[in-house]
Amino acid sequence: MSVVVPAYGGQEKLDLTLASLAAQSYPGHLMEVVVVDDGSEPALVLPPIRPENTRIVPSLPGGWARGHAVRSGAAASDADALLFLDADMIVFREHVEAQLRWHHLADYLAVTGHLRCVDYTPGSLTPTEVREAMERGEPQTLVEGPGEELEWLGRAYKRTGNLKTGGHTAFRHFIGATGSVRRTFFEESGGAASELVLGEDTHLGYRFAQHGAVFVPELDTSSWHLGRPQMETRKEDGARFRYPFVGNRLPLVGDNRKRVGRQWQVPRVDTVVDTTGSGFEEVAQTVDALLGGDTADIRIRLVGEWGRVTPGRHGTIDDPAVDVRLVHENYRCEPRVEFVESEPAPDPDVPFRLRVGPGQPLARHAVEHMIKQADAAGAGLLRATAPGDDLGGPRLERTAAFARARRLGAGEDELDAMVDELFGTHWLDGQSQLFTPQDPIPETPSDWKEQLERAGARVEAQKVRVERLKHRFHWLTRSRTGRFLCRIIG
Repeated sequence: MSVVVPAYGGQEKLDLTLASLAAQSYPGHLMEVVVVDDGSEPALVLPPIRPENTRIVPSLPGGWARGHAVRSGAAASDADALLFLDADMIVFREHVEAQLRWHHLADYLAVTGHLRCVDYTPGSLTPTEVREAMERGEPQTLVEGPGEELEWLGRAYKRTGNLKTGGHTAFRHFIGATGSVRRTFFEESGGAASELVLGEDTHLGYRFAQHGAVFVPELDTSSWHLGRPQMETRKEDGARFRYPFVGNRLPLVGDNRKRVGRQWQVPRVDTVVDTTGSGFEEVAQTVDALLGGDTADIRIRLVGEWGRVTPGRHGTIDDPAVDVRLVHENYRCEPRVEFVESEPAPDPDVPFRLRVGPGQPLARHAVEHMIKQADAAGAGLLRATAPGDDLGGPRLERTAAFARARRLGAGEDELDAMVDELFGTHWLDGQSQLFTPQDPIPETPSDWKEQLERAGARVEAQKVRVERLKHRFHWLTRSRTGRFLCRIIG
């Protein structure tokens, strides 16, 4: 087990953290502690009381703050499992052992340790007192009272049965103060985002979820957080700062994605439209409906034979590749459209993948409606019927659900069945809920002729009425009787 402790200043609290780690029940020779000094002045030093395999490393060049320090510590460590621990924590004797036990069960678990916030006065504790209290199994002797739990986290655990029913929002409850994962899983998910200076633990939890993580709270042992975290004491200021930075990268947090017409670094939906063999009009029907829909935060990937769009002399209206050329020219300047030769692998940062066929124009509300229905049902896959094709309608895939199925060994032809077993499949009647109603078009030229004749008759009748009004006006203004009547009326 590698314990990664990102730190910036705070030597006194760091000494207490390392003293508690020196008294762990987990064998010391199987544990390394990597303290990441994120530019402290003066530089941090190792105290006398610490685990036997402890070292200080600097943050990697090119970044700063906790996310970058976590990434630096993971890169500098060696063990198969990583436990991230704040540098102002006192962990109980079984804290490391309890978290590591989970990682022997599966390689895709994200474990959050239990903690309570306690008041702390500088100089009120020594490393010796901390180590001895932990060795005796009496952490309560170090502080007054039981400490204070994070209320929002406690409510979430109670509401979801300790995250058993947390569903697609469970990642929000992964906290960076004390949490652990397997190294390979950390690396496969992309790790901590170096560019985030606040909200990096929520974003890291999101990345874990998108790669199929199961989130587990470890409640059998606990720890003290020395003082309340900044995000608890300054919630509004912290939320204000995180809003654009985290929101740009994390489509499932905050209300920013509800803003009409906005686009973000990571889209909410990846749409795949296979245009191969389809006509320009069919493709345009589908793509224009998506671009004009209420969900502007969308990326559309058109799969097609774009290699046929060659420069130089070529046929025009009789060109065998005319439809390919028309589609390419029609959307090459649209920033939300990409041209790909084959279906791309799922983007793990994007929460949903939508598949819809040419000639299936969705209503403006359709994409948002599908997302809401999938979330309400907790479904990993939403499928819809289409006019004339009950099984060939749009399908909305939750990226995290399909990542879990792949992680459990499902082949590409087994994914739907595995997702259905794990998360469920939700069906919609596409005809009534998703597709744009089309205005009736006259079926024969005779219909058009009849409509034009009726319209012409209405125009002629209107002309007659206008002439009658002009005649009356002339009589009122010119004749002696008319002028007399105007004087009486006026």
